[in-house]
Amino acid sequence: MGRTGRRAAQGSLRRRQRDVLCDVMLSARECETWLTLDELAKLTHYPPASISAQLRHLRKPQFGGFEVEKQQRTTGKILRGEDFGTVWEYQLQRPVRRIVGRKRRRRQRARLAPRAMTR
Repeated sequence: MGRTGRRAAQGSLRRRQRDVLCDVMLSARECETWLTLDELAKLTHYPPASISAQLRHLRKPQFGGFEVEKQQRTTGKILRGEDFGTVWEYQLQRPVRRIVGRKRRRRQRARLAPRAMTR
C-alpha cells in the first residue's frame, strides 16, 4: 500500500481532537467530575492551548452547541505543579434543544419620494 493509501486508511480511523475531547468531557460529566486543562492534556495527550480552543468550538452551534461550565478549583483539590495562580476546571453539559418560532419578516414598503411642499 502506497503512502496515499495509508493516509486514506488512517483518515477514516482517526478521530478528530474535538470528538475525543467531547467524549472525555461527557464521560467526566457522568461521573460528576470537573477537569482542568492539565488533566485533560494528560488524558488526551493534546496540548492545553489546543484543548482550550476545542472547548470554545464545542460551544458553537455547528459543533454541538454544548454548554461549557467553568469554575475555580478550590484550594483543597490543588494538584502538584498547579499551586500558583487561579486554576480553572471545566465540565461539559449536553445542549438543551430550544424550539424557537420563526419570525415573519415584513415586506418593506416601497419608499415614497418626498412630496413637494405646496403652499
